[in-house]
Amino acid sequence: MEEVRRALEEASYEYYVLDAPTLADADYDRLLRELRELEAAHPELVTPDSPSQRIGAEPSSQFAKVEHLAPMYSLDNAFSADELRAWEDRNARIVSEVRDAGYQAELKIDGTAVALRYQDGTLVRGATRGNGRIGEDITSNIRTLRDVPLRLRPGVSPVPSLLEVRGEVYMPLSGFRAMNERRTDAGEPVFANPRNAASGALRQLDPRATAERPLRFFGFQLQLDPANPARLPVATQEEVLQLLTEWGIPTNPNRVACASLDQALAFVERVAEQRAGLDYATDGVVFKVQPLHLWPELGVVGERDPRWAIAFKYPPELAITRLLAIELNVGRTGSLNPYARLEPVEIGGAMVKLATLHNFEDIARKDLRAGDWVLVKRAGEVIPQVVAPLPERRTGEERPFPIPTSCPVCGTPVERLPGEVVLYCPNGSCPARLYWGLVHFVSQDAMDIRGLGERTAQQLLDRGLVRDFADLYGLTAADLVQLEGFGDVSSRNLTSAIADSRGRTLSRLLYALGVRHVGAHAAQVLARHCRTLDRLLATGEDEFAAVHGIGRTTAAAVAEFLAEPRNRLLLERLRAAGVNTEEPVERAEQSTLEGLTFVVTGTHTLSRKEITFVIERHGGRVSGSVSRSTDYLVAGENPGSKLERARALGVRVIEERELLALVGAEPEGVDA
Repeated sequence: MEEVRRALEEASYEYYVLDAPTLADADYDRLLRELRELEAAHPELVTPDSPSQRIGAEPSSQFAKVEHLAPMYSLDNAFSADELRAWEDRNARIVSEVRDAGYQAELKIDGTAVALRYQDGTLVRGATRGNGRIGEDITSNIRTLRDVPLRLRPGVSPVPSLLEVRGEVYMPLSGFRAMNERRTDAGEPVFANPRNAASGALRQLDPRATAERPLRFFGFQLQLDPANPARLPVATQEEVLQLLTEWGIPTNPNRVACASLDQALAFVERVAEQRAGLDYATDGVVFKVQPLHLWPELGVVGERDPRWAIAFKYPPELAITRLLAIELNVGRTGSLNPYARLEPVEIGGAMVKLATLHNFEDIARKDLRAGDWVLVKRAGEVIPQVVAPLPERRTGEERPFPIPTSCPVCGTPVERLPGEVVLYCPNGSCPARLYWGLVHFVSQDAMDIRGLGERTAQQLLDRGLVRDFADLYGLTAADLVQLEGFGDVSSRNLTSAIADSRGRTLSRLLYALGVRHVGAHAAQVLARHCRTLDRLLATGEDEFAAVHGIGRTTAAAVAEFLAEPRNRLLLERLRAAGVNTEEPVERAEQSTLEGLTFVVTGTHTLSRKEITFVIERHGGRVSGSVSRSTDYLVAGENPGSKLERARALGVRVIEERELLALVGAEPEGVDA
C-alpha cells in the first residue's frame, strides 16, 4: 500500500508541480483503483494523507471557524508607475537598503486565498482567508484538489513540524469555459466569472460537488508558527517559491526576480501583452521586497497592508450605461435565468447590449432596478456582467425587480431545489421548456436533423404537431407542407432528415434528451459504459458515479431522469419509432493509443470526425481543449490558438500523417 501511495504521490508531483508527467492517466487510474481495493481490504491501514482520501468526507452542515498561525494580510494597490515609485520611496524612508534589495514579481491570480496547515508534513487543515485572522475550515473541500499534496515531499530542506502554506485557489479559463458549456447544454445558468465559480466551489457543503469543479492551486508564501523559534532555511522570497516547489507545492512559473523598480515595470508591460494568452485570470502583478529579513522592519500599515508587498493592478474594462429592463428566459431544464437588457455600450472594443445577472439573490443583494444607471464589466472572454447600480443617479422612477413566484411562460409555481439558488419551472409541458428542448434535440451535436431550425420548431409546437421528441418521427410530408416556408421539396427533405436521425448513436440520443448536467462528453462516457438503452435503464446512481469522468451530481441527475415514468415512456416511444438505442464501439485489434489524449485542430486531409474515429478506434481519447493532460495535438493548416497553448505546455505536436503512422494506417485506408 505504501509503495502504491508513493507512486501516486510522485505522479501528482510530476504532473502538477514539475509539469512533466511520466505516468499515463490510465496507469494513474489503475494504481488508484488498486490502492482503494487494498484499503477496502485493510481499512485499519488507511491514513489521512492517502491519495484515496481526496473525497472522503461526508457533507457538512456548516463550516467551523479556525484561527490562522498569523494574520493573512490584504495588499495595498498601485495603478501607475508613479504610485509604485511612491511606495518604494515610503519604504526607503523606513529602511534605506530597500532601493538596492530587489523585488520578486508574481502574477496576481484572480481566485480565492487559502491557508493550508501541515503538521509533521501532513495536511491537517485548509481554511479560507476570512477576516485575515479567522477563516472557515474547508479541509474536506481542499482535499479534493489534486495539486494540493496531502503530504509534503521530504527534500534537501527539512519540513518544519508546523507550517502554513498560503496560496490561491483558482479555476483555469479553459475549465471555466468547458464547465459553462456543460451548464448551458443542461439548461442551467452559467457562472459570471472564474473567481466566483472557484469561491463558490470551496464553500460547497458536499466535497463531492467541489470535486466536480476544475479547481487548481498556486502557493506563494510560507508561514511558520510564531511561537516556535525555528526559521526558514531561505533568505529571499524567490527561495521561498523554490522551497515550496521542492516540497511538492505548485507555484506559478510566470514570475521574475527584479533587481530594480525599472525591471519590475518592464515585467508589468510584458505581462500586459501576454496575459490574454494565459489559462487563468490575472488582474495585476504583486511585488514583494526580496530579502525576508526586511519584512519585519518594514512592518504593516494599520494591521492590514504589509509595506513589503504591493499589488500593481491593471485597469478593469468598465463602462456606465442604463439598465433598461430585467428579463427572464426559461431554459430547457426549467431554470429561470435573469439577464439585463442594457442601453448599448462599448466595452473593450465590443458592443454590449445584454449582461448576466447571475441569479435572483445577486439582484437583491445589489439592489438592481430597471431604469438604473449601472456599472458594467467585461474582462476578456468572460460574459458581461452588471457590477453595481449607481444609486446617486436615481430619479425615483426606477422599478425594483420582484423575485418570480411562477413561471413567466406557463404560470406554474416555481420551485427551488435543496442547496441551489436557481428557481425552476417544474412543468415538463411548459412551452419554453418544450421549445428549447426541441431546438436542442435536433441540434448538430445531438440528433442532427438538418432543416429543422428554431422557427420550424416553434411552428410544430404551435400547431400541435409535436408534443414531445417522439412525435417528430411520426411527421409526414403532408404535415410539414402546412408550415410557413415549406413546399413539397423542403417537406420531403425534412422528413428524410428525420428518418436519417434514427441511426444516431445512443450517446447522441442521451445528449439530445437534455438531461441536467449531461453534456456531449458525459453522454458519450455513459453510453460507452452501458452500450445499450436497456443497460442504461438498469443502471443505478452509484454505478453511474463510479464511471471515470462522471461525478456524483451528474450521476444523480441521470438516475433521477431515468426513474421518471414519463421519461421512460418517451424512451420506449423513441425505440418503437425506430431510433437506435445502442452505442457501437469499434476497436482495432491493436489499441496502440490506449490511455493517450489527443486534441485535433486546423484543416486536414481527413475530416475531423474521421480523425476522431481513427484515434478512438485505437483506444485513444479526443478532447476539445489543450491542457497539461494532453499527450498529442494533431495540427493541420490554420491551427489557431490551440497550437500556441500546446507549445506553451510542452505538448507534443504532430501532423495527420504522423498520427496515422502511430496506428499503422494510411490515409486512403481509413474508412470512417
